[in-house]
Amino acid sequence: MLRSRAAFTLIELLVVVVIVGILAAIAIPKFQNTKGKANAAALKSDLRNLAVAEEAIFYDSTKYSSDTAALRFRPSPGVTVTITLPATGSGWSATATHPLSYPLRCTIFYGPVSPLPVPAVEEGVPACQ
Repeated sequence: MLRSRAAFTLIELLVVVVIVGILAAIAIPKFQNTKGKANAAALKSDLRNLAVAEEAIFYDSTKYSSDTAALRFRPSPGVTVTITLPATGSGWSATATHPLSYPLRCTIFYGPVSPLPVPAVEEGVPACQ
C-alpha cells in the first residue's frame, strides 16, 4: 500500500523560496520609486502652500516676506524650504529639498526675479529637477 504524504519535499520548498525571491526583486524597486514620487509631491505641495502664504501676507501688507515664521508656514516633515531671493514688494523665489529625494530640487518664483531659479520656468508653477 502507498503511504500518504504528510510534508513538503525539499525541492518544493526551494521552488517556493525562489518564486518569493523573484517577486521581492520585482517589488522592492517599484516601492522605492513610489517613495521618491511621494517626496517629489511633498516638495511641490509645500511650494504651493508657501505661495499661498506669501500671497496672504502680500494682501495684508503689500509686500512679500522672507520670514517663514511670519508667514506661519510649516513644511512637511523632512522638507527644507528656503526663500532664496529676498522677498520684495515685486517678487520672491524659493527652493525645496528633501534628504531622501536628493538630488531632486524644486523651485518656484513670483514676479520679476533675476536670475530665474532653475528649473522653474513659469511664474507660480513649481518645477523639479
